[in-house]
Amino acid sequence: MVIKVFLASSSGSTAIKKKQQDVLGFLEALKVDYAPLDIACNEDNRMWMRENVPVEKKPTNGIPLPPQIFNEESYCGDYETFFDAKEDNAVYAFLGLPPPPGSKEAKEAYLLENGPVENGTIVNGTDDAEDEENLEAEEENIDDDTLKAPVKEEEAQEEVEDEEAKGEDDQPVSEQEEEDE
Repeated sequence: MVIKVFLASSSGSTAIKKKQQDVLGFLEALKVDYAPLDIACNEDNRMWMRENVPVEKKPTNGIPLPPQIFNEESYCGDYETFFDAKEDNAVYAFLGLPPPPGSKEAKEAYLLENGPVENGTIVNGTDDAEDEENLEAEEENIDDDTLKAPVKEEEAQEEVEDEEAKGEDDQPVSEQEEEDE
């Protein structure tokens, strides 16, 4: 599936140019395959875009402005809906593409389908947002005692070794003289 982005290469509007650059830059950063289609130099692209933007999405004057985004023949949206999807971390859903494994969007989709995950196992039957927040808090806040235990053991071992070293130096002089002979 190729994402089609309808652009105007010779737009006099800096706002339109910035919006186009924002969309293209973000798609490139996500490594999404897209085809930029110029409506300023190609009348067929302009007509196709105008005919395929849904009526309810067209502005009051009836002429949609670039950038307009399509997934093949399916309309995705304009810059404002793209921006909203970007802010909601839902760009792949906006584009009608499956999110890549490991992305935040993929993790959210997995949780929606399977419920929250606790210690590597799925907790069935709960879609409670509070449970998800608690799980995230547990994952972020590792128990401090767990981290401190190995440190305490190392410190205790060092103290024992220090005491043993002091003990050898603290022997009475007569015993040291006997050992030297």
